[in-house]
Parts: sequence; C-alpha cells; structure tokens
Amino acid sequence: MDDPRAQRLFGDSLVAPGDLAQSPFRVDRDRIVSSPFLARLAGVTQVISPGGAGLLVHNRLTHSLKVAQVGRAVAERLRAADPDLSEKLGGCDPDVVEAAALAHDLGHPPFGHLGERVLDRLARHRLGLSDGFEGNAQSYRIVTSTEIGGQATIGLNLTNAVRAAILKYPWTRLTHPDPHPRFMDPPPRGAAVVPDDPDGGSLKFGAYSTEIADVRAARAPFAGRVADWQQTLEASVMDAADDIAYAIHDLEDVHRVGVLQQGLVATELMAWQRWRSESDLNRAGGAIESLRRTLRRKESWIADDEAFADAVELVRAELVDGLLARPFDGSLEAEARVAAFSANWTRRLVDAVELVGQPAVRSSHAQLSRAQWHEVQILKFVQNRFVLERPDLALHQRGQARLLASLVEALISWLTDPDEAQRLPRRLRDLVELAENELPPGTPDRLSRARGRAVVDFVAGLTDSQAVGLMEALSGRSRQLWTDAFVL
Repeated sequence: MDDPRAQRLFGDSLVAPGDLAQSPFRVDRDRIVSSPFLARLAGVTQVISPGGAGLLVHNRLTHSLKVAQVGRAVAERLRAADPDLSEKLGGCDPDVVEAAALAHDLGHPPFGHLGERVLDRLARHRLGLSDGFEGNAQSYRIVTSTEIGGQATIGLNLTNAVRAAILKYPWTRLTHPDPHPRFMDPPPRGAAVVPDDPDGGSLKFGAYSTEIADVRAARAPFAGRVADWQQTLEASVMDAADDIAYAIHDLEDVHRVGVLQQGLVATELMAWQRWRSESDLNRAGGAIESLRRTLRRKESWIADDEAFADAVELVRAELVDGLLARPFDGSLEAEARVAAFSANWTRRLVDAVELVGQPAVRSSHAQLSRAQWHEVQILKFVQNRFVLERPDLALHQRGQARLLASLVEALISWLTDPDEAQRLPRRLRDLVELAENELPPGTPDRLSRARGRAVVDFVAGLTDSQAVGLMEALSGRSRQLWTDAFVL
C-alpha cells in the first residue's frame, strides 16, 4: 500500500487485498461497527442513565452514530469547498472522519463523565498509575491493544489516518510530545494542568504512555502538515461534530424527561439581557455573565461581546420561546417539534464549520464561525447550568461514584487473594498479562501496577447495568448465580 495514511499497525489484513486497496478507510469503519465495544455503548450513560428515564434517551452509542453522521456531512462539505487546503493539511476523507467518530467514545466507562473522574482518581491515587484514566486515551487503547482481533490481542488494526483522527488530544498526560503542550501559553484546549495538582499532567489527553509508539506511527504521515500537538484536519472535523451533537441532542433528552424548565432558563437569559451590574454574580443573569467573562479571558481568539449577546437572544427565541414553550407530552406533535428543533440547529451548525489554514492555538483547522461558536457556548451553558448542576442528579451520581469505587476495591481484593488465583475471570487474567507485558522488566511494583491497569480496563469495559450487577454479586446480594457470569 503506497499511501502512508492508509498503512496499518500490522501487516495482516482481515479483508481481501483488493478490497483493502479500494477503500481501506471503509474497512476501518466496518471493523469498528463490528466491535463489541461499540455495541456496549448502547448501555452506557450519555447524560441521563439509559434505564432510568422511562423514555428513550441518548446513550453513548446513539451519540456516536450522530457524531458520525454530522462529521461525514462536515467533511464532505469542507473537502469540496477547498480541496487544495484539505490535501495540504493531510486530507479530509469522509470515511476517515466517520470511522473516527464511531470510535471516539469506545473507551467511555459506565456512568458518563462521572465514571471518567472516579476511575482517574482511583487509578492515580489508589492504584499508583501515573497515567490515570481518560476516556479518550482508553478509546485509543482499545483500538490499538485491548480489543480482540482474531486469535491475538492486537487492536482493530486500523489505518494511520483513522488512528490519528481518533486523537482529539494528540498528547499523553505527562511526556509526549516534548515540550509538552501543557507548558504552552496559552495551552491547546484540554492540555491545561489538572486543577489543584500541578504535577498531575494534562487534564485531557489522547493516549497513555504505553501507546506512545503507536501514536508516533499514526501521526508520522502528517509530520510537517500539522504541529505535534495539533489535531489532524480529520480529527478536528470529528471534534467539531462531537461538539455539535452534544450541544443539540442532550437538550432533546432533558426536554423529553421534563428536567429542563422553561421558566428557569428564561429568567436567566432575559435577566442577563437587562443586566448591568459589575459585581453581583449571584442574582439572576449572573451565571451567564460569568460565562461571558470566562470566554473573554480564556478564548480571546474568538470571544466577542456582540456575538455573545446575539447568541443569547437567538437561544432565548428558539429554545425558550420555541422548544420549551410547551412541555413534552409524548404526542406526535411534540416529537415533531423536537425533530424540527434538532434538524434546524444541526443544519445551521454544520453549514457554519470553516476550514482554517492557520488556526489559533486553542482552536483547530475545522472550526465553527464566530456567531455559531458563541451559540454552541450558550447551548452548552443551558445544559450545564440547569441540568448538570441539579442536586437530584448529584445525589444519583454520588451513589454511582461509590459503586465504582467499591467495585474497583472488590476486584483488586479478588486479584490479590492467593486462594482465588484459579477462579479469576479469564478476561481479567488476560488483561493483567497484557498490562504486565507492556511494562519494562524491572519496573517497580510491576505486577501491582499491571493489576491496577487491568482492573481499570475491566471496569471501563462494562455497561452501566453490568457494573451494578457485578457489584451486587460481589457484595453477596445477587441470587442469580449463573447469570452473573455475563460480565466475566
């Protein structure tokens, strides 16, 4: 294969050579679709736990499908609009973007972003893993090492271009590339240090240190086209599509379940439009004023007061006076209103993605135009302020956090029990062996660290309900002996 973008991690192929040469990136997409890790995402929380809403809401699988749909549409439009710049930056193949979008959340653990935070804290502070846990890095680990392909644990054997496009944050937590992007001023989006932990490395990152060699191989064809710390063009398209999908369809869910109340949103947005105080951020309108100030401080490359005010007015008109004006009652008319809101906003945002040759450090080669960038910030604000900050959600999530912590402790205890060595789950034993082989001989506490990484890999590969069921069994509360083996 002559195209370095289409070279694979391993020489063996699971398809006929002619098919591979004709469309290597479609083969990648099909391998991802066939992966059990993608199917698992149907049982993993997006925002609202799939089994707890009583209505059909998005999960990580439907989110990934929508990101793939949006990403493909953006890629087709950008490549047609400026083929020369697309080629100069390394390519903008819709099949690559679609495949990366389908794979970008494969490593997402149970219980949404809460699960990420809990596993990261446990990995670093309880298990002594300096890399910790990060959903994006876990996705990359899955496609390169922990997914089962044929008879060997070799990952999905994806092309360079697709593996590079999965790297939303093309750096490790601490060391790669050198100098590390967290030391840049300003740092790229996501590369800032972990809050209250200056030695903890980047808050977000795309690969663990065990996958550095693969990251270098995947990005080698893009050397000289994009900086070491910069997303490839196809990765930036996938990232923009992820933002668009999140900003829109999560609002659909919270409207459907009646969580997003028109009055509260209207009060905040309309109060800010009349707001003139320079000090009192605790009254109505203060939260969105805080957002405006934060954007001006952190995103000076694009933040603009007039565009911000226009975005507030548009969201007020179309969300508050539009979608939220009537409660969702499950009727065909209500479904039609949701569908129209989603379609209109998706079309608006897809059409607003621009191709940029020299983007700001905190931006990327595929970015929303100024007006639509501000609109997405306001849509996200509504979600964060009126859903994610709710005490009842916090109550639910605290229970989930305790469950994950207890599950990790129970599995570590099982692994270290000498009387249970022959009765350990086979998958858990395989993951320990894989993690141990990744560590150089002579690594301090090599077996202990391997066990820690194996438990993190194991728990991250569960669905929400599997995590609950396994903890029930390990706590002695389950009476369904043989059906508990479904996760083992």
